[in-house]
Amino acid sequence: MGAVDVARGMTEYAAEIEVRFRDIDSMGHVNNAVYATYTEQARTRYARDVLDTDLSSIPTVLAALSIEYRRPVELEAGSVTAAIDVPEIGTSSLPMTYEIRTDEGVAAEAESTQVFLDESTGRPMPIPEAYRSAIVDYHDL
Repeated sequence: MGAVDVARGMTEYAAEIEVRFRDIDSMGHVNNAVYATYTEQARTRYARDVLDTDLSSIPTVLAALSIEYRRPVELEAGSVTAAIDVPEIGTSSLPMTYEIRTDEGVAAEAESTQVFLDESTGRPMPIPEAYRSAIVDYHDL
């Protein structure tokens, strides 16, 4: 399932993600922990499509992740759309906001912060210019 660009005030990146049987818990809906996986899958596709690289090749760590659940997603939904926006860009940190949506509306909202690290020291480093430019251009920052 591919990426979809959707204009909603700011430019967002959106990835369609299949809801798998294994995502469902005993209550019959997507387990709360799976939403973190959906955000990770969206970030992986974002790195590929916006930054033109594999996420594993970018020296970042996930410094924070918070999720607010709005409504359940069931297997019958078939897929969710995980939309990413970047509200601002820091020196070494990249905050992202997410909406996890189905045809029924917003199921969850999330925020994350990735921090770029110098691999030799393990300390934060400035976001490389090529990535910074791609992010700024894509999100019209």
